[in-house]
Amino acid sequence: MNSDMSERDSNVRVVDCRGMACPEPVWRTRRAIEGLPPGTELDVLATDPMAELDLTVFCQRTGHELVRADTRDGVLRARIRVRPAQPPGAG
Repeated sequence: MNSDMSERDSNVRVVDCRGMACPEPVWRTRRAIEGLPPGTELDVLATDPMAELDLTVFCQRTGHELVRADTRDGVLRARIRVRPAQPPGAG
């Protein structure tokens, strides 16, 4: 474990999409987020070169927060924070 990882990171859910091509990483991320409470964070691991752009657009369209996205050794690790639920009738 990296020394820069916080204790909070141990509670982060992981969606492993390594080896999957577009649009699978976004689909899997969307499914993983369904039903999660607001503020929950998940790490999406992906090797698809378009995954960072795709996840950025996904977050912009859905209101989830892309906290960070880092690529190391060909693997993207994108941290996404689940947005608060919309009040009834909003949006």
